[in-house]
Amino acid sequence: MTATPAADAHAARADTGASQVGVFQAGDVVLQSGRTFRNMFLVYKTFGTLNAERSNVILYPTSYSAQHTDIEHMVAEGGALDPSKYFIVIANLFGNGLSSSPSNTPWPDVGTRYPDVTYYDAVHVQRRMLAELWGIERVALVYGWSMGAMQAYHWAALFPDAVDRIAVVCGAARCAPHNRVFIEGAAHALMADPAWRDGAFTERPVRGLRAMGRVYAGWALSQTFYRDEMWRQLGASSLEDYLVSNWETTFARRDPADLLAQFRTWQTGDISANALYGGDLKKALGAIRARVLLMPGDHDLYFQVDDNRAELPHLRHGDLQPIPSVWGHRAGNPSAVHQPEDRAFIETRVKALLAT
Repeated sequence: MTATPAADAHAARADTGASQVGVFQAGDVVLQSGRTFRNMFLVYKTFGTLNAERSNVILYPTSYSAQHTDIEHMVAEGGALDPSKYFIVIANLFGNGLSSSPSNTPWPDVGTRYPDVTYYDAVHVQRRMLAELWGIERVALVYGWSMGAMQAYHWAALFPDAVDRIAVVCGAARCAPHNRVFIEGAAHALMADPAWRDGAFTERPVRGLRAMGRVYAGWALSQTFYRDEMWRQLGASSLEDYLVSNWETTFARRDPADLLAQFRTWQTGDISANALYGGDLKKALGAIRARVLLMPGDHDLYFQVDDNRAELPHLRHGDLQPIPSVWGHRAGNPSAVHQPEDRAFIETRVKALLAT
């Protein structure tokens, strides 16, 4: 990925003090596909203070459809992502409605398709942002859940000299075939709405968004979660109430074109799908020099423990610590109120990783 010379002039240096939300103007970026994304921008939020050595940096990329407000609850004093110790940067993934996305990207002519953006594209812009705004060339940790975990893996493989550690929480180095099938089901539920015509939404797909939410509900949480009616802990009065109040509304707050754009990023996720590794996943894993903490959910239905177990032998410094939780994929983004055990499990192991 390259950027036009003018892109550097668009980057404003950020302060390193209190928490803030800012925008990194990346300019015209040539994507991995060869297309140019004009006036690309990345929205970020920072916590804590960058030390003089720039050695206390934690990068925290967002997950599917999430914005920084959806994941910042993991940042807390006394926790693993402690802003009193670390300079934490949440990078909003392209397609989430804050950073460059179909919903906020004007195109000069009707019919110009929003370009597919890969993880490769995303992490290269993130690296430029850290360097141009704060002079950061190396990060102590890239921490991520789900699509954020896949970005962490990409950081370690693509920039092996720039990453000390990564925490891969409910993620993998490559989107597995069964994971792609799940995405196909959720995406086609959305596109089955009559509003989807000729490759675009002509109006808001209300029924499609509700259907997508219900499909997603069956994958994000485990069979045990439903068998034990754990949705009652979330205030639902019945299973139907839970599906309506939680899942029919989960994605309705997002633009449908944004949701499809991030699905494409997710499906094509592969740390070896680039000129550096030529599709050789074992080579890409073996090139990682960072300490790698793999924390799949032991009841996760699409990022499975076996995916990480197969990756582990090829890593130089890998540690596999499955999260014992019936919350399925949601175990990786735990609420301190409803999932204190999941939260404590993750915090303890990330703290230990940071101490190495």
